[in-house]
Amino acid sequence: MRALIVDDSRFIRDFLGGLLRGMQIESSQAADGREALDLLSSGTQFDIALVDVNMPTMNGLDLVKSVREQEAFNEMKVMMVTTEADTTIVSKALQLGADEFLMKPFSEESLKEKLWLMGIVEN
Repeated sequence: MRALIVDDSRFIRDFLGGLLRGMQIESSQAADGREALDLLSSGTQFDIALVDVNMPTMNGLDLVKSVREQEAFNEMKVMMVTTEADTTIVSKALQLGADEFLMKPFSEESLKEKLWLMGIVEN
């Protein structure tokens, strides 16, 4: 399994990367949606993208929209990982093609549960 972590906070990217490593999931990082699209178009395959909503350059909603418009990424799961609790934002992300939503702050157990629900890890 391979994950793409997209968040403008280096701390969050490193924290998520460490949790995923503990679950035997390799990861790459991007600081915003534009950098994530560059990584995705480089040919590296990802099983899941964990995406923040609020980022500079290209936000998470625009990234999800762009990813879902490209057939090459149809199989990749997208989980929004954000502090954004506005139900309008949550609804918009799901409407654009996000598969799951995880609210910050989160625990290792809640992350693992969401990944299990998405078929990324075993229980």
